[in-house]
Amino acid sequence: MAKYDITGIGINLREVPDDNSNVKLKVLGIILDGPAYSAGVRQGDELLSVNGVDVRGKSAFDVSSLLQGPQETFVVIKVKHGNCGPIQSMKIERQLVARSPIFYRLEKLESGDISVGYIRIKEFNALAKKDLVIALKRLKDAGASYFILDLKDNPGGLVQAGIEVAKLFLNKGEMVIHTVGRDPEVQKSIVAENAPFIASPLIVLVNHRTASASEIVTTALHDNCKAVLVGERTFGKGLIQSVYELHDGSGVVVTVGKYVTPNHKDINGNGVEPDFRRIPALNEVVSYLAQCHIEGKS
Repeated sequence: MAKYDITGIGINLREVPDDNSNVKLKVLGIILDGPAYSAGVRQGDELLSVNGVDVRGKSAFDVSSLLQGPQETFVVIKVKHGNCGPIQSMKIERQLVARSPIFYRLEKLESGDISVGYIRIKEFNALAKKDLVIALKRLKDAGASYFILDLKDNPGGLVQAGIEVAKLFLNKGEMVIHTVGRDPEVQKSIVAENAPFIASPLIVLVNHRTASASEIVTTALHDNCKAVLVGERTFGKGLIQSVYELHDGSGVVVTVGKYVTPNHKDINGNGVEPDFRRIPALNEVVSYLAQCHIEGKS
């Protein structure tokens, strides 16, 4: 089942019908700075072959199995960039070890009196929370008055990692996300259990490629009046899917529920609209968050 979710080169595949009702495989998600991304694969590319085997018409489950392999071995793939772009063949080394998705720096504002801690999260993997805590502590100790959390082009990753990241900024008892579906086991409300690690004003940068776990973090911080959103409307991916392996080795993906924000807004297909198109001044951020609290986190 894990083979369907993510390959040894860092992509998720999706079956898409073409004009003749044949199935082609598109890159639905990609890990930034992963092996495929570094080789030149991009979201929306079509996968044509793996090690010389034509994969058009094959299932995403089967092709993900072809892409898997021992760490530091190579796989040769052929992709078509976009719908009408060039076809490229590339040799990619499989890498199964998670890399830190966190990049951070301290920036002095022009006035020189205030510093901002900038943190970029490329994806939500197993290292996201641990490395974010380190970045936040170092930036705070260095004098950061507030923080910019950059989630632009972040396709998501591990949902649980996103939930744990969101909890770092929330008060005990505040809602992270609701999950809804027909099965009572899917119906959950996830809340923060502890005091926030950081309570400074927060700006979250988003764009049309901010998706899935990134949108969970975005809405948790926004709906609880912890952050202002800056940029573009997010992608809008909020489905909960389970993968079931069948007796013949094939698999079926079933949508069993969806994510709903703390303010009970449906993420899927809608995305999240930002509060500002450009980064606001600190006094604007403070004023906006104060007004949010007054209006009851609406």
